[in-house]
Amino acid sequence: MKRIAAMFLLLMLIAGNAYALRDGIDYTYTYTYDYWGDMRESPDAYRVKQVIDSRGLGLDKPMRQPQGLFVRGDNIYICDTGNNRILQIRSSAGKFALVRVIDSFTGDVPLTTFNAPQDVFVGENGDLFIADTNNHRVLKLNSSLEYQLEFVKPTDATFDQNISFLPTKVVADTTGRVFALGKNVNKGVIKYESDGSFAGFTGASEVTFSWYDYIWKLLSTQAQRSQQVSFVPTEYENIALDAEGFIYATTTTFSEDDLANFVATPLRRLNSLGGDILIRNGEYPPMGDLWWDSSGDYSGPSRLTDVTVLGNDIYIALDRTRGRLFGYDEQGRMLWAFGGAGNMEGYFAYPTALEHMGYDLLVMDSTECTITVFTPTEYGMLMYAAIEDYQKGDYESSAAYWRKVLLMNGNNDLAYIGIGRALLRQDDYAHAMEYFRVTRDSKNYSDAFKLYRKEWVEEHISAIFAILAVLIIVPFVIGKARKIRMEVRYDGGKSI
Repeated sequence: MKRIAAMFLLLMLIAGNAYALRDGIDYTYTYTYDYWGDMRESPDAYRVKQVIDSRGLGLDKPMRQPQGLFVRGDNIYICDTGNNRILQIRSSAGKFALVRVIDSFTGDVPLTTFNAPQDVFVGENGDLFIADTNNHRVLKLNSSLEYQLEFVKPTDATFDQNISFLPTKVVADTTGRVFALGKNVNKGVIKYESDGSFAGFTGASEVTFSWYDYIWKLLSTQAQRSQQVSFVPTEYENIALDAEGFIYATTTTFSEDDLANFVATPLRRLNSLGGDILIRNGEYPPMGDLWWDSSGDYSGPSRLTDVTVLGNDIYIALDRTRGRLFGYDEQGRMLWAFGGAGNMEGYFAYPTALEHMGYDLLVMDSTECTITVFTPTEYGMLMYAAIEDYQKGDYESSAAYWRKVLLMNGNNDLAYIGIGRALLRQDDYAHAMEYFRVTRDSKNYSDAFKLYRKEWVEEHISAIFAILAVLIIVPFVIGKARKIRMEVRYDGGKSI
């Protein structure tokens, strides 16, 4: 009996491994959340393509505590913060090679070297914008590393003159305007005009506090209030630009209660006025993991430390807490989540930066001093194709791709919604309602039902009017006949 039980257990393990590795896909690495908020295993949307490290790049001095990462075309720029330099790498035929080490520049300025640079942005014309943190400036260099301009601490009264100007993140738009984040700056994103003049703040984060703290502050004496922490807006963690020039911003400062109640907004899209215009039409807002615990080595909620936006409006956020990546479509619906904390391939010790090169994703690990390159699987590319065809107006093709996704993952709620939305655009309201009903998508179902009701009324308008006519005319005729009959039977009150 023991031998039979052992053989049965062995067969079960083999079968389980066969399932887990079916079609070369690990079904425990990637997941989504369903309507109820339950985690559902999913085929992998991405797989590790390559890991870039100091040895592979042939660096004499290994990277040390790299922080910033940026991609422009086939060039990758790394802020090697611990070594006070920028590394430029080029991708060619699937290989990555070092182009140059940028540790100084030319120009008529006192300091022509960097001190703990934490971020870099490269414009379309090749200009480099560098957050030279410990030199208290944001530098603008041309592609030949010649000094152009620097953006320094604002002397405006709106900027606290008691704090040091320590820029940590930087982006620039097509006009040369610079947007930066700084340590201990909680008034929003710092704006500069292209000539270096300070233009104020944008996207100030809301104040976060508990009602307990608020009430306690009201009841406290003046002396007690002076010793209490003031209610101040939270700082942004990172910023990125999308193709339309809107700023995506992340923050890791919020209360767990606010996040659990969907009050906190750790991920935002800011317009020119600083308003948050991120669409949140999913069952749950973009926030990373929906559930978390407060025990173990990796406790607490997701802390989204960076974000990157693809050309198809899909954005991916990086969770510093557990080293996971979360993909969302333009409506704020989760596409997939994968990754984890650890020292294996595809996992991270301390991820700090995220970028994309085409559909490939690049994740920097500051502790391991590596950049992991992920490339989409067939499953991931099918989802991208479905979304992009819908955006182009090819709804039939979009639905076809979503059906292929369903063949690979029947738990993909987004595929049902995608098919329903495509059918809705093709005026097939009845079938669209069926797909929305499966995922309990009440909003889209309501929209489809209204259109279906309108179409049904238009198709049956003649019958409806005929029925209404019958319902109105028949009682009228019957009543008229009865009246005439009564008049005939009683002529002037005399019975005939």
